[in-house]
Amino acid sequence: MTLWTPFTVGAMKLPHRLAMAPMTRDRSLTDGAPSELNVEHYRQRASMALIITEGTQPSDDGQGYLLTPGICTDAHIAGWRKVTDAVHAEGGRIVVQLMHTGRISHPDNTPHHRTPVAPSAIQPKGVMFTTGGPQEMPVPRALTADEITGVVDEFRHAAAAAVAAGFDGVEIHGANGYLLHQFISANANNRTDQYGSSVTNRIRFTAEVTSAVASEIGADRTGLRISPGNPYNDITEHDTHDVYPTLLDTVDPLGLAYLHVIQGPDEELLQRMRQQWSTALIVNRAGTPLDTRFADLDSGLADVVTVGATALANPDLPHRIRTGAPLNEPDPATFYGGDHRGYTDYPALTTTNTAAS
Repeated sequence: MTLWTPFTVGAMKLPHRLAMAPMTRDRSLTDGAPSELNVEHYRQRASMALIITEGTQPSDDGQGYLLTPGICTDAHIAGWRKVTDAVHAEGGRIVVQLMHTGRISHPDNTPHHRTPVAPSAIQPKGVMFTTGGPQEMPVPRALTADEITGVVDEFRHAAAAAVAAGFDGVEIHGANGYLLHQFISANANNRTDQYGSSVTNRIRFTAEVTSAVASEIGADRTGLRISPGNPYNDITEHDTHDVYPTLLDTVDPLGLAYLHVIQGPDEELLQRMRQQWSTALIVNRAGTPLDTRFADLDSGLADVVTVGATALANPDLPHRIRTGAPLNEPDPATFYGGDHRGYTDYPALTTTNTAAS
């Protein structure tokens, strides 16, 4: 079974092909520093081939949700160092996902209480949970061209901070309706300058961020996540077969460690990207059975697959799969609860066995 065959992703040697997907968890401290819960959560899952952390803001403007971590201050670096040390002590590998939420935010959720920024002043549909309860997300402020250059530098600095914190690499979040995806999608981007209108212009920001991070920490420690056609966070894409092959043509020459695709129903596009992409391809089929995901490995469509909630509920997931042990069921009611429930209290087989002995 291909699942258990070791594989090299950029600078990282993976013992198998099952990785942990990034999941927003809302367990960090109010200043964005990881908490001791974060340390234990990631340590417990170090047997995954690779851990990709929850989305982590590269700047204050990049924060969208409450109690999400940052990677732009000394306190953030110190907090994440505890996490990476714990994972490495267990023999694991971990990369941080850099996520700027752009317009998917609310001033009440950020340290500076500023209006969210975006490619264009187009209000997203939906509400944001804040300390004052659910609130409508405001009309964002369109970034100037000079400010866009500054945001690229924020990603660069965050990548350097990630290395200082001991991470094995960085994943750039270009998916799920957040800032990079907002630039890519025509319904969130009505700019007429070098960052809007044409496909080449709409992918420019993502390409610049990716190039900046790769030049800062090395392409072999840099990954990019995309979600072609994903409508999450009020995104509409009708030109995915133009946009994403063009994006891959632009960033593939960098020699990144990997491309991480959140796969929707368009199998033709995924097959096309598989042929086009020259390094490791990681595929996430959210909500599908494990056997379906493992089939992508056996067919060669994916080099590595990621799982989210299943890895959350099963800290020792690789061991359970190898031994045919039953799996814990995730408890969605506790996903964003704030405490240990549904976060660090899912039982591992070793814990169960110890308690029973």
